[in-house]
Amino acid sequence: MVKPKNRYTLIIESIFSHKYKKGDKEVLFERNDLVQTADKLGISLPKNLGDVLYSFRYRACLPESIKKFAPEGLEWVIRPIGKAKYKFSLSSMPRIFPNELLAETKIPDATPGIILRYAMNDEQALLAIIRYNRLIDIFTGVTCYSLQNHLRTTVPEMGQIETDEIYIGVDQRGAQYVFPVQAKVEVINLA
Repeated sequence: MVKPKNRYTLIIESIFSHKYKKGDKEVLFERNDLVQTADKLGISLPKNLGDVLYSFRYRACLPESIKKFAPEGLEWVIRPIGKAKYKFSLSSMPRIFPNELLAETKIPDATPGIILRYAMNDEQALLAIIRYNRLIDIFTGVTCYSLQNHLRTTVPEMGQIETDEIYIGVDQRGAQYVFPVQAKVEVINLA
């Protein structure tokens, strides 16, 4: 039984198919295209319009109807390119695999039991586990402190960006560091 496509998938597929021309390496679109496409398809818009793009940038795979237009070794991604402006862009997606020749660093879980009991399976829970276990400190070798969650700002030529958590660190020599952290749970396929 084929699962019906959800509204996010229908909107993003329609925008891509309308704007893509054979051989394109980039497909430009604007936030307003989401509104116009939803209206054209008779789909009610989500209250948080940005969640359509955020979902396909961080939580879900782009649908097969878009992926099939990527040459071998490349994938389509959505990138911000200015205020309310975006592009589908072909990109090589490096995969990081553990080096089996290196020793595994085992870290006892220091997350309080009550936190584990009530934590959901989402980014916030993952960030809490990272914090309680001081994983940023361990893997950077720098003493780190969580400064802010969900920092959102605007970058010229890129538009609005957000990072899940910012850590500030200091090493033994007094050098200071800023570590942006993106926490992602399992990617889902919305198609």
